[in-house]
Amino acid sequence: MENLKRAIQDIIESSFDFQGIVELTRPDEQFGDFSTNIALKIASKTKGNPRDLAQKLAASIEQELVKFVSEVSIAGPGFINIRLTDKSLVGLIEREPNPIFKDKVVLVEYSDPNPFKPLHAGHLYTTIVGDVISRIIENSSAQTTRLNYGGDVGLHVGKSMWAIMKHLGGENPEKLDNISILDRPSWMGARYVEGNAAFEEDEVAKAEIIATNRRVYEIHSSNDNESNFAKIYWICRKWSYDYFSRLYEQLKVHSFDRFIPESEVVNKGMETVRLYKEKGIYEDSDGAVIFEGEKFGLHNRVFINSEGLPTYEAKEVGLVQTKWDDYKFDNSIVITANEQEQYMKVVLKSIEQFNPQPAQRTIHIAHGVVKLTGGIKMSSRKGNVLSAIDVLDAARAAGQSSDIKPNEDSVLAAVKYAFLKCRIGGDIIYDPDESVALEGNSGPYLQYAHARARSILAKASKSEVNLQDVEFGLDERSLIRKIGEYPEVITKVREDLSPHLICTYLYELAQNFNRFYEHNRVIGDERQDIRLKLVELYAGRLKGGLELLGINAPDKM
Repeated sequence: MENLKRAIQDIIESSFDFQGIVELTRPDEQFGDFSTNIALKIASKTKGNPRDLAQKLAASIEQELVKFVSEVSIAGPGFINIRLTDKSLVGLIEREPNPIFKDKVVLVEYSDPNPFKPLHAGHLYTTIVGDVISRIIENSSAQTTRLNYGGDVGLHVGKSMWAIMKHLGGENPEKLDNISILDRPSWMGARYVEGNAAFEEDEVAKAEIIATNRRVYEIHSSNDNESNFAKIYWICRKWSYDYFSRLYEQLKVHSFDRFIPESEVVNKGMETVRLYKEKGIYEDSDGAVIFEGEKFGLHNRVFINSEGLPTYEAKEVGLVQTKWDDYKFDNSIVITANEQEQYMKVVLKSIEQFNPQPAQRTIHIAHGVVKLTGGIKMSSRKGNVLSAIDVLDAARAAGQSSDIKPNEDSVLAAVKYAFLKCRIGGDIIYDPDESVALEGNSGPYLQYAHARARSILAKASKSEVNLQDVEFGLDERSLIRKIGEYPEVITKVREDLSPHLICTYLYELAQNFNRFYEHNRVIGDERQDIRLKLVELYAGRLKGGLELLGINAPDKM
């Protein structure tokens, strides 16, 4: 594709004295393999007739690229459609995607569940998406570091700790031994809900929770590991992290390179905000310290509250500074829910005023809310949270009620693919029945498609075939064309960090193969070796794409 673009570029520069950039797109297969609107661009500059220019350019392409192009046609007001020779089409398969992140230092921060709170479906989503984006970047030869940032200090911890001590009858850490490992996640989630309700409804409890929150910060500032209050905190924090680790292992996602708790960055954040308050970047306001985002078309936010405690914003300042000090990254990608989009803009804008490089190199990717089909938005504060385990259990239940009972591998494929096939940004409506189906656009369907291809290959030995010496039938050519799109798709995925494009491609590829296989015998046909080679290439593309999505490509199902 790039060679074709450069060749057309040379033609327009030498024949038309035009310096515009040639863009190639993929038209419907019936029109050709590539299309360009460069004649329209030339006409807009030269005031010429675009169709006349297209005809002249088409003639030049046919003449000068005769070894690579079999047909050039004009469509509409001046679009040029180009059909490659079969040999050139085969050559596209061997291309490598553009290594956009090659040798760059890239941080990817995702998942970010908070200890002392339930791990909800949103965390499940960002874990799956973050894992795949990390794979995409790592596949582009980047030095990739996976980070997990969680709030082990803050008001939510104060709420949970207050409710935990109520249940324990005071500061009695030994009573935690009575809570089984399996019950700990739900028990902790229930305590957070109780603490939040008390904070909102009871002024006495609210004051006690605020005091408890301050004590949590003091645990870290004094390195307290011995007081009963500290023992309760450290035990329950460990429960949370153990639960997170078990879930990550169950999801078969890549392990994190580093966990960064808020307690690790809070002091740096506070010191940075106070330092640059003296330099006029942050300002005093009613006993708090704020950044006036309104000066930049954003909104004002508090970084240190009137109690003298850091907000999420100050901690984020400490996190960004820690990342920069430790990694000097080329890019830092942060994946969170949409509700943090404006918050992140203000935080990064404030950092940009005194340390522009890390702020400008940070890419924030925001996603919507995960809901079950027909569901409403749920809240961990109210206790009606849709948990990560709820989503996985829904897939398992849907699978058990289907004709073909999926194994755990297929359940993971169902959930991951259902999340990943949606463009990042909007809400995700998860349909368990649709996700486990072996027909339609699902993870198990693509797993089955790969297993089916491998079973065909297992039925016969094949001889080595040089496809560049082959003339293809229509269905064979169509499959080759689709297989050859893969490098373009992956390049676009790397540019946009859009995993859904892989899903779209793999589904279209599988459909293309189904049409080919329906009308073309493979085993026992006189073109068996050629078609087995096509099946092998097809299976390889499916496997590579599924692995980028963190989905296993089984040989049998």
